[in-house]
Order: sequence, then structure tokens, then C-alpha cells
Amino acid sequence: MSDNEICRMTVMEMAQAIRDRTLSPVEVMDAVLRRIEKLNPTVNAFCTLVTERARKEAKEAENKVKSGDKLGLLHGVPVSIKDLLFTEGIRTTGGSKIFEHYVPQESDIAVKRLEGAGAIVIGKTNTSEFGWMALTDNRLFGPTHNPWNLELTPGGSSGGAAAAVASGMGPLAIGTDGGGSIRVPASFCGVFGYKPSFGRVPRGPSLPGLEMLAHTGPITRTVGDAALAMEIIAGRDDIDCFSLPETNLSYLPALSGDLKGLKIAWSPDLGYLVADPQVLKITEAAAKTFSGLGANIELIKPDFSCPEQAFSTHFGVQLSTLLYNKLGEYRQQLDPLLAVFIDISKDKSARECIEAWWELLEYRKRMSAIFDKYDLLLTPTVTVPPFKLGNYGPREIAGKKVSPLAWMAFTYPFNITGQPAASVPCGWTDDNLPIGLQIVGRRFDDTTVLKASAAFETASPWAHKYPPVF
Repeated sequence: MSDNEICRMTVMEMAQAIRDRTLSPVEVMDAVLRRIEKLNPTVNAFCTLVTERARKEAKEAENKVKSGDKLGLLHGVPVSIKDLLFTEGIRTTGGSKIFEHYVPQESDIAVKRLEGAGAIVIGKTNTSEFGWMALTDNRLFGPTHNPWNLELTPGGSSGGAAAAVASGMGPLAIGTDGGGSIRVPASFCGVFGYKPSFGRVPRGPSLPGLEMLAHTGPITRTVGDAALAMEIIAGRDDIDCFSLPETNLSYLPALSGDLKGLKIAWSPDLGYLVADPQVLKITEAAAKTFSGLGANIELIKPDFSCPEQAFSTHFGVQLSTLLYNKLGEYRQQLDPLLAVFIDISKDKSARECIEAWWELLEYRKRMSAIFDKYDLLLTPTVTVPPFKLGNYGPREIAGKKVSPLAWMAFTYPFNITGQPAASVPCGWTDDNLPIGLQIVGRRFDDTTVLKASAAFETASPWAHKYPPVF
């Protein structure tokens, strides 16, 4: 089998081929590593590779297959880990020169579970510094490039993860999402990104900060692959005090259910946003697809106020608490805008923080009211198509001046609420750039989001489309 054929395989196909002995873990690993060697110098998705370690583990995995040992669900499958998540024995920098040489002594819970299921970590994917912005660039490793157009951003902060999957540099990447960091790059790179319910995938050990906002989840080419990953990484662990109780949820069986009778809301603006006309046209057409799947679709016009300032305060105070003591020594090495953001955030008063939290709680309450009536909410994932590298985000959309976070303002509300949310590829612009549709579920209702994502994938498949760099 050629490298191209192997690198086009889904996680499920790859794992099955290894179990059936159609492919060996060594053949799979060699093909993926050759793909990385060829494309990563251009795309810059990986910031750290553990090639020899991965080859050694692939050989060990092959021996287990030959010996007839019991194999895990992901036996021999290569997986990448975002550089914010701890990996035992593998450098974890957080995209920052502050931790340029840091090597954790213990892995994040999700990493342990993946390895326990037989997956092989091949390296760490690039991120923005401490994941502070929804782009992927830092002073340590430089920018990741969008495989659909190398002059554009892949989004972030899990941009390295999404670019790797889109480029065939491994079928499964694990990212984190504190304001859209899985969904934004999934949209910009034309892959599937899933932010589970807050606490569904436990986190830690890790750098402190963003505990009240961050989710860990998979980025894959297909919904089924993400559901398989969720079977492994989800579930209670008391290391994480926010992890959800065991519910015996099973994610793969949920994918086969139909959508008949589901009530789905469609909002092109959440009541306060402006979106690019191409984005609106493509996502609105995608939303209408659900009518043909048996669901009842209704346009809604929420009377919400924008929570950007409260979100920025909440996010900034958590991040600045982690970093402000290091400003004196490392200011010149930090992303300049990050240093400014820390300066602005570090002196927020307790009153300002509590008022911001109250505003976010009110937003959660009002969003919850939508789900008293509807099972799902559809929105564009991002208000704009992918834009140029080196840009912090457009300040004008559809001819209107907008705030700094307006371009990603469909995603961070659901970090505030903790609801499960996915980005599915739903179309391409006239310039052949991918656009994502966001599917949001009730709190804790991960299976309905995955079911709806799978139904849409069947009706409007995307996994056969590959970026030019592939």
C-alpha cells in the first residue's frame, strides 16, 4: 500500500487494518513519518517530533500483533498532542520560550488513556503562546501555515493539530479549546473538531490557568474517528475536580441514530454579530440540510448582548495570574500583544472580576433558555474565511467595524456555558477555502451533537476533499 493510501486512512480504517494484519504498525508509522518529513517544513504543524521513540513503539506494537496479544482500540495508530498538554518524556513548551526546554515527568490524562489504548504519540503540534489567541504563531517555533493556502492562518490555538490532520500527517490529533481553539482551526482547515462538554474529558496534570474554560477534545477527518477517540479519553478522573461523574455514555452507537423530531435552532448572528456574506451563504445552506434529515429547523433571533468584555476579563485574569511574575524576566521574549494583555489584566480588581463573572452567568442563563425549546443550535463556526498570516484578526467584516474578538465570537460563548460543540466542514468559498458549521448541544448532551454531526457528514460528506499541499 502506498504512503498516500495509508495517510488517507481514517483512524478506524487504520486500526482495523492493523488488527487484520493488512498493515503493520511499522508500515503505518513509516508512511506517516515520511509524510511529516515531506510536508512539515512547509506547513510547520509539528514543533516537536519523537521519531525514534515512535518507530521503537511501532516495532513493539508490531510484535504484539504477531504474538496474538489483546490489542487496544487504537493499537499502532499514530496520534499527535497539542503542545499545551503534558507528555511524559516529551518536551512541552506551551509555545513559549519560558518553557522552551521543559520536559514533564507525567502525561495528561487523555494522553495516558490514548497510549493505554495502543496509540503511539509521534510529537507535539504547534500552538499560540499558552493558547492565548485563536491563531497559531509564537516566537519559539513561528507560524503554522494553512494547508489550503500556505499564506493564510490555520486558526488556533490548536492550529498545528488541525493542519496536521488536514495534511495527512496523522489521522488523530488532540487539542484544547478555551475559546474556540479546536473549532476555529477545524473550520479553517476543513476537518472535524469536537469540544466536549466541560469536564467530559478530564484534564491534568498541566500548567495552571484557564481551568474554568478549557476543554480537551479530538480533531479528525471524520465524526466516527472523533467518537472513537471520545470512547477512550472521556470519563471521570478525580485528578480533575471538574471532571463529570461516570455516565456510561457510549459515543459510537449514537452515530447511527436519526434526527427525526429534533428541534434545531439556526442563528446567523446570535443577535449581535456580523458575518462575511460567503460564510452566511454557505452555512445557511448547510443548516437547511437538516430539514431533509427529519429535523425541524427554525431561525431564531436571540436578544443577547455581546459578552466579549466579560469573557476577556475572565480569560485574561486567569492567564495573567499564571504569567505576571515572569514578565520582568521574559517580557522581551513574549508575544508583544500577550504582554500587553497581561498588563491590562493583572491589575483588574476583585470587583471587576466578580462583575465579569456575574455577566457570564447571566449569559449562561439566557443561552440555557434557548435549549429549553431546542435540542441543538446551529451557527457559523467563524464569522470569516481563513485570513492572512501575521494578522490578529480582521477589524472590519462585511463593511462594518468590529471588535477584536468579533471574528471568533461564535465559539467562545460555549466555553462560557460549557456546552458540547462541534465544527463540521460544510462548504468551500470561491477561493477553495473551507467553511465550518458549528453544532451546539445542551449541557452534557454530547451524543446528540455527535449524532447530528454524523448525519450531516452522511448527507454532505467532506472527508474526500484534501488541501493542495496533500
